[in-house]
Amino acid sequence: MKIIEGFESAKLILSRQTPKESPGSDDRERVVRQIVNDVRDRGDAALFEYTEKFDGVKLASLEVDKERIDRAYQEVDAGLLSALKLAAERITTFHTEQKNILLRENTGANLGWLIRPLNRVGVHVPGFTAPLPSSLLMTAVPARVAGVKEVILVTPPGKQGGVSPVTLAAAKIAGVDRVFSIGGAQAIAALAFGTGSVPAVDKVCGPGNIFVSLAKKIVFGVVGIDGLYGPSEVIIIADNSANPEYCAADLLAQAEHGSLASAILLTTSRRLADEVNKEIGRQLAILQRREITAESLESRGLIAVVDSVNEAIELANLYAPEHLCLIVKDAADYVDKVENAGCLFVGEKSIEVLVDYVAGPSHVLPTDGTARFSSPLNIGDFVKIITLVKTDEQDIAQLGESASVIARAEGLDAHARAIEKRLEDMSRGGS
Repeated sequence: MKIIEGFESAKLILSRQTPKESPGSDDRERVVRQIVNDVRDRGDAALFEYTEKFDGVKLASLEVDKERIDRAYQEVDAGLLSALKLAAERITTFHTEQKNILLRENTGANLGWLIRPLNRVGVHVPGFTAPLPSSLLMTAVPARVAGVKEVILVTPPGKQGGVSPVTLAAAKIAGVDRVFSIGGAQAIAALAFGTGSVPAVDKVCGPGNIFVSLAKKIVFGVVGIDGLYGPSEVIIIADNSANPEYCAADLLAQAEHGSLASAILLTTSRRLADEVNKEIGRQLAILQRREITAESLESRGLIAVVDSVNEAIELANLYAPEHLCLIVKDAADYVDKVENAGCLFVGEKSIEVLVDYVAGPSHVLPTDGTARFSSPLNIGDFVKIITLVKTDEQDIAQLGESASVIARAEGLDAHARAIEKRLEDMSRGGS
């Protein structure tokens, strides 16, 4: 990995200055818009055609029947099934606690709020080169905890012609209601507009490639979306107390997501920087995905040596990473200084991969610097707030004149008169 020294040099690289549009970006958006419009207009027929074209699978049915889901649950290795159940239990526990703390109605006062779960949510789980049951659990389980009435899963069929048994088993564990063998932009369009087979949803959630993100952008407003997710990324902040083998392992775990993933180490120790770099070379040699991982480290990886942990945190806040790991002495003392991160890991024993699978919080996190203004997928993504108003004559008497003055200043005399009529009736003793 490339090693640089100094705060200013690192800042130039980590500032996330607005990039120029990548070659072909307009073409991609044009293609995605055509797909979205085609699915909106032709429904199921378009879904069958795109699945055959893009996934190489000719489906007999878009929906996976309940019997196939039940069989898959029985087919999956018992050890894997147990691990998926543990993950689901911990995700449930975490988001139940989040719900109890964050989602409290206030209906007793004159001014309050109601909280209502969404009626129907669509979850997109990409296929990539292997099934991703963890992403399904991380999205569908919080929806269930929030009280969403119906959860719809869309995921592309494998080359064998069907959805992976592991994904179907995870869907059963998560309490998914219906499963459809479709993925990509066409699946997002189907969830947004509905087709003969796929019901329209209120919100579309889950990660995907650039075509999925573009489709989510296009349908936003017709439905809600949880966010737009780019390549995965981590910043590790480490001092001379850190274990170089662990740092290297965590950087490699991030880099193996793909060639566009970003694995970054900010350290106060040149010795650690050199040791981590050497250790990466040793560990990389035995990885199955070493070519992709090496490409990621070469193009997006970075080790920066800075003067202090505070400088490293300032750089991390500037970059706003998806994952931020504090592997420094007295790591907890620095938590209050962190402003921008999707998930913060405090201390050497707080391992990112645990959150990827079984710790409890959702691993669907803001990327590309969006942690500056957005949050991880959480219980709030699956509810809506309704403002509750129960004002009385005392409130009208106290507030009405000011409301009328503002309304007339805005040239909205009907607004003003709606208040003034009440005030006039009250002054005459009317109701």
